[in-house]
Amino acid sequence: MESIWNKQTRIPGRNPLPGNLDTEIAVIGAGLAGILTAFYLAREGKEVLVLEASATGMGQTSGTTAKITSQHNLIYHSLLANRGMDMMKLYAESNQAAIQEYKRLIKDRRIQCHFQKRPAFLYTMEQPNAIHMEAIAARQAGIPASEVIDTQLPFTVKRALRFDSQASFHPLEFLEAISSSLTIFEHTPVLSVKGHAVITPYGNVTAEKIVFACHYPFPLIPGYYFARMYQERSYVLALSGAPDLEGMYLGIDPDGLSLRPAGSMLLVGGQSHRTGIPKPHAYESLASSACHLFPQASIACKWSAQDCITLDSLPYIGRFSRRNPHWFAATGFGKWGMTLSMVSALLLTDLICHGSSPWEHLYSPLRFPGISALPRLAGHMAESARGLVKGLFPGVMRCPHMGCKLSWNEAESTWDCPCHGSRFDSSGKLITGPSQTSCRCHKLIP
Repeated sequence: MESIWNKQTRIPGRNPLPGNLDTEIAVIGAGLAGILTAFYLAREGKEVLVLEASATGMGQTSGTTAKITSQHNLIYHSLLANRGMDMMKLYAESNQAAIQEYKRLIKDRRIQCHFQKRPAFLYTMEQPNAIHMEAIAARQAGIPASEVIDTQLPFTVKRALRFDSQASFHPLEFLEAISSSLTIFEHTPVLSVKGHAVITPYGNVTAEKIVFACHYPFPLIPGYYFARMYQERSYVLALSGAPDLEGMYLGIDPDGLSLRPAGSMLLVGGQSHRTGIPKPHAYESLASSACHLFPQASIACKWSAQDCITLDSLPYIGRFSRRNPHWFAATGFGKWGMTLSMVSALLLTDLICHGSSPWEHLYSPLRFPGISALPRLAGHMAESARGLVKGLFPGVMRCPHMGCKLSWNEAESTWDCPCHGSRFDSSGKLITGPSQTSCRCHKLIP
């Protein structure tokens, strides 16, 4: 199940690490966050290399719906209530800056990546007051947001919130262009990091500074990221023959859909659930909704995505932990990885090259998530504890990361970890971390 981005673009491959190397900065992960960070650091004159377990852009970047937007569900009202006006304004400023930087970079470098300016909408059929409160907060944050009733959607909404000057693009075409001048070693999984040493099967990289841009940081200690976020899966259909939409849409109601045009196709996404908590008929349910809304359309392809969800819905971008001041992290982007990848690159470049960033306190991995995050923390810890306890029983499939019992994902024929989101194919081969190794089992299909 390949995304349309994979079907349309193949980024030229790179060789694995040839042996031991020294560098100024090592970036772990060649997705959009890692490549953008390496790109801006290199532009500052830093010696940078990137290590990638698979191939450039073939992780979470290839599964995105590729929206570049500062409209991240009901984030502004939540930030205003829980972090205050100043932090809310910083969030708006950083994400608006990321959109503008994409526009500038694509224009200056003449990157052909189907970049298109579009409005973005939140819509509801159940919660008009939530949209109204988000609109008030967004305008206070400095975003010219407007409430509307009429949309291009094939159903009536009670209220929608419009952000203008947002965008969409082809993520792999963009990634191919900006990665071309970088030093990247593919098919080089990082097994562990000890101090300044990045350990791989093909040699060690010694670096003054290390950036974890590998979707989910795999060290257990320090950082304790396994206790501070979990992963969710969601599903996407590419429809051919559907009506053309001008804007991008996200429903805030339970099982609300995400819709956005992509050339001659329409992308319809939804059916989110915690990784490892099976949702066997996710594709069928999504296809049923799409068929009802667009009966004249047909499904051209389908794929899934995986997102890291933090306790307070803000990503962790900055210093990895107090114990390791030369380690940095960019993770926990939720559903907004394209915009927040650029935010990460700009923030980390400022932090590494100049010692500070105006956005560092908002996104700092060292922050306390606040009282409002406690229910999500309790739920995450309960699921993790349940998986760990089940993993103690003999004869079950365990995740190599921390020993949680794996669940069979019937929709995708994979083994998924409900604790922290590692995934394995039916033969036990690692698909995505935080686990760094495959399952050593002889018979895995249930």
